[in-house]
Amino acid sequence: FKRGSFRVRGDVVEIYPSYQDEAYRVELWGDEIDSIYTIDPLLGEVTQKHTTRLPIYPKSHYVMPKTTVKRAIKTIKQELEWWEPKLIEEGKLLEAQRLHQRTMFDLEMMKEMGFCRGIENYSRHLTGKKEGEPPPTLLDYLPRDTMVIIDESHQTIPQVRGMFFGDQSRKRTLVEYGFRLPSALDNRPLNFDEFEERIGQRIYVSATPGPYEFTKSSGEVIEQIIRPTGLMDPEVEVRPVKGQIDHLLGECRLRAEQNERVLVTTLTKKMSEDLTEYFTEVDVRVRYLHSDIETLERIRILRDLRRGEFDVLVGINLLREGLDLPEVSLVAILDADKEGFLRSESSLIQTMGRAARNAHGKAILYADRITDSMKRAMDETTRRRALQEVYNREHGITPKTIIKPIESTLVTAAEADYFKVPLELDDIADYSPQQIEETIARLEFEMREHAKKFEFEKAAELRDRIKYLRQRELVVA
Repeated sequence: FKRGSFRVRGDVVEIYPSYQDEAYRVELWGDEIDSIYTIDPLLGEVTQKHTTRLPIYPKSHYVMPKTTVKRAIKTIKQELEWWEPKLIEEGKLLEAQRLHQRTMFDLEMMKEMGFCRGIENYSRHLTGKKEGEPPPTLLDYLPRDTMVIIDESHQTIPQVRGMFFGDQSRKRTLVEYGFRLPSALDNRPLNFDEFEERIGQRIYVSATPGPYEFTKSSGEVIEQIIRPTGLMDPEVEVRPVKGQIDHLLGECRLRAEQNERVLVTTLTKKMSEDLTEYFTEVDVRVRYLHSDIETLERIRILRDLRRGEFDVLVGINLLREGLDLPEVSLVAILDADKEGFLRSESSLIQTMGRAARNAHGKAILYADRITDSMKRAMDETTRRRALQEVYNREHGITPKTIIKPIESTLVTAAEADYFKVPLELDDIADYSPQQIEETIARLEFEMREHAKKFEFEKAAELRDRIKYLRQRELVVA
């Protein structure tokens, strides 16, 4: 039972709207509503009885006057009458038939229900915008003198630029194969020129700004190299590829003895899995972070790394921007001399920077040759470190590792959503097989009774007691 869903039990319908924390219980008498209550969706307890009108809104809706919908239906038909013959002229008979059936079905749904699946693809007709006009966005509501701060701009700017082209590529395929009308192309994000027009003053923030940022700032860059804690960029060491795993194993064990953590980045998923498996076999406490892991689980893994539940974290492209792990004193980059996106100057600087939160921070690059990207990344890190060393010496500052709370707010909030069922099992630990059987039958009856009354917490507790008794029954047998 989750937001945006409903369930039916006999003559009782329970609805959990997507926009609030409480659910509704509708009790029926035949075809008539007998009563409506607001309930707690977890406990099933009634919090309020409704005696008058109660509006319940769908989890997604588009509010339009009927006149607007009628006008949209008319213009959609006109577009279909214009585009369908063009497909036939090109010899795309199947695509033309598919488009005709799809569009006519959508129009019929809009007439009868006021809604159809994929209605956003008709947004140009519903809003009355002209072909090619930009979509409305939150940026339209910002005052012209708003200061926009673009964090991690070396990643954000290319993503904003690519968002439009990715969307158009997918939509063009749908249009070409008769799944959508050409107007679907106008249901899109802003293109980059439109994005730039809507943001006035801006600050680009990045440890590795790209060519776009340098061009826009005319080379005027403000560097924040000195840290309040006196921490410096990590030392960088280049080691040969031959024997890299054995050397890395020794470094990991050394850091584990000092209660410090290690990040290891590889080029492929297979290599990460193999390395994790090998380290586990030689008694290194290691975990593997990859793109298949859900966001909350990633945060939980990073929290466990900081807590010391394991010492080494292996990853591919996730151990970069935004990771703030003061306990990490070593970053190891395998196959650092393989030029490409994962081993570019920007990627190397960002990855090595994960060790800059620790006073003993160090980065080891395993490579047989020094590539141009490696050289530029190491030169930049060395330059920053030299400036930091001079400043610390002149002001008598001793670098100190950042101290920050480990508990992750997001994970804590998620874990708090799940009720922990308490078990009192001491009184049934010494039951005989016959007593166990009788108790299971009694508890199953009580569990069903609680469920009928929507007392799900009590039912869940009895379910877990029954589960324990069945396991106990096997042991006794």
